[in-house]
Amino acid sequence: MSRPGPLRGPAFRRLWIAGFVSEIGDWVLLVALPVHVYQRTGSTAATATTFVVALLPSLALSPVAGVLADRFDRRKLMLVVSLAQAVTLLPLLTGDLVLVNVVTAVQAGLAALFEPAKNALLPTLVPREQVPAANGLVALNANLARLVGASLGGLLLGYTGLTGVVLADVASFLLAAALLATLRTSDQRRGAGAPAWRAWLDGLRELRGPLRPMVAVVGLMATGQGLFVVLFVVFVTERLGGGAAEVGLLRGVQAVGGLLGGLLIGVLARRLTPDRLLGASLLGFAAIAALGWNGPHLTTALVFYLAVFAVVGVPGVVAGAGMMSVLQLHTSDDVRGRVMATFGSLYDGGQALGMVLAGALMPVFGLSALLNAQAALYLAAGVLAPAVLRGRRAAPAARP
Repeated sequence: MSRPGPLRGPAFRRLWIAGFVSEIGDWVLLVALPVHVYQRTGSTAATATTFVVALLPSLALSPVAGVLADRFDRRKLMLVVSLAQAVTLLPLLTGDLVLVNVVTAVQAGLAALFEPAKNALLPTLVPREQVPAANGLVALNANLARLVGASLGGLLLGYTGLTGVVLADVASFLLAAALLATLRTSDQRRGAGAPAWRAWLDGLRELRGPLRPMVAVVGLMATGQGLFVVLFVVFVTERLGGGAAEVGLLRGVQAVGGLLGGLLIGVLARRLTPDRLLGASLLGFAAIAALGWNGPHLTTALVFYLAVFAVVGVPGVVAGAGMMSVLQLHTSDDVRGRVMATFGSLYDGGQALGMVLAGALMPVFGLSALLNAQAALYLAAGVLAPAVLRGRRAAPAARP
């Protein structure tokens, strides 16, 4: 008889649905807003600025987000943030382009407060052996929301303009808030404690324990992802002779593999510990990436790369869920929010580093060398990942 999965628990089920609804709204806006800006301005620089301002708040607010997630009731914090996200979208209805970047930055800042609280709360809602499967379902959400929300964003912008896009996103946040309002947890945080700066430093000290190897693992993963974001477009256009349609198609098909990966995690997690799940998926990702990057020596047929980039979505999602599970299960509940926020900031910084390196090193080493270096970063992370649990014991995942 199969064991009940995480969705059998009403608390996690509400969190899962709330996250799904909210992410659909995020993708609706993420796809539609840059298109709207470009249609109004005709400026590539203005469009790029919309993306850049979405990255900075996460780095700036990481210390605050972690302390808040550990100091206050996480469910209530997420509820307040969801309501704030709905309200702060409304200025976009004025149509003023000056407000676009302001609203984008505010939304990114609120999301930076939401994510550590969600990731810190999740292990307290399911038995610890179900944490990897729960993270797999969250990853499944992200890919399904990407498919639904991206398509919906384009349709709404075309048929209703920015007004319909904004109202759809507002509705998604309000629905998520309603679900969070009915979520019941045993969290009893009341906000007392050391000054915020000292609390943040206390959280950083956690990185000197069992999670120390994860700093290198996450840094390698993030740098590799940053390289990918820049080099992927160059690879498709220069090596495969594709254009914008091919770039979009090959990026989108990764979500199909991501859906399969999210469904497989529950099965894999019963056979592998989270650190081995992470290591195996990173090694698989490196092997498939190396195959794809060197594939043009054999063929440039689009169907081959559709298959490669669909398949690579599987270990990509499994690696993300494995990483999250290792961080959650090897951190005590009292500091988990700060640890999750710190690693989130580390990942964003690593991505930025990878993007900068891609631009700076392309003229020096060429595309092929950097593509293979990207696969090598994932290979190194996969080899290092199992060291996280070697000779160490996991921290308790949840309060009684």
